[in-house]
Amino acid sequence: MSRSLRHGALAATALVFPIAALSACSAGNDAQTLQVRPDNAATAVDNIKIQNLNIITQPEADAEGPAVVAATLFNDGTKQEVVEKIALPGTGTTVKLQAAKGKGPLVVPAGGRVVIGGKNNASAVIEDGRKAGANGNVQAVAFTFSETGDIELGAAIVPATSFFEGFGPSALPSPKPTPSTSASDSASETPGEASETPGEGSESPSGTATPTGEATTG
Repeated sequence: MSRSLRHGALAATALVFPIAALSACSAGNDAQTLQVRPDNAATAVDNIKIQNLNIITQPEADAEGPAVVAATLFNDGTKQEVVEKIALPGTGTTVKLQAAKGKGPLVVPAGGRVVIGGKNNASAVIEDGRKAGANGNVQAVAFTFSETGDIELGAAIVPATSFFEGFGPSALPSPKPTPSTSASDSASETPGEASETPGEGSESPSGTATPTGEATTG
C-alpha cells in the first residue's frame, strides 16, 4: 500500500472513532438520566417520543392484583399534549390514568416530559393485571394524545423484580402467613386438668354454696 493510501485509511479511521465516541456519550447520558435499557420499546411520531415502555406485573407470577404501564413520554412540540387514553388492544381491560399530583389530566408539557410509573410519578394502572398477559410476552399498548393522535407499539411484560421493582404496582399481595402451632396443640390439657373435683363449688341442699362443698346446717 502506498504512503498516501495508508494516510487516507488512517484519516478515515480517525474520523470514525470520534463519531462513535460521540454517539456512545449521547446514548450514555440518556441511559443514565432516563434509566434507558436497550431492550425496552421506544418510538417517535411527530413531536412525541415514547421510551422505556414496559408492562410491569406482580412480583410473583401467579399473584392476583394490578399491573402497570411504565414509560417516559417526551413532547418536542410547542403545544402541550394530553394523554387522553392508554389501552391494551384485544384484552378488553381498562387502564386507569392518574397525574403525578393525583388531580387533572395527564399532561406532557411543551418541550418537556412525563414519567409514568414509579414513586411520585404519574401512573397507568391495569386493575386486573392477569389480563395484561404472561411475563416474557409482548403486549400492544396504544396511547391516544390530544394533538398527535394514536401511537401503538409493543411492550415487554416483566415482573416487578430487580430493575423494575421500584416501577411496579403499588398494590401488592399481603405476605402469606407462616405455619404456626395449631390451636389444638396449644389448647391441649393434661387429663383431669380444668375438671372440677366432685362437690367443689356445688350447691348444698339448703341453697348455700361453701368452698368445700359441705352444706351448712340450719
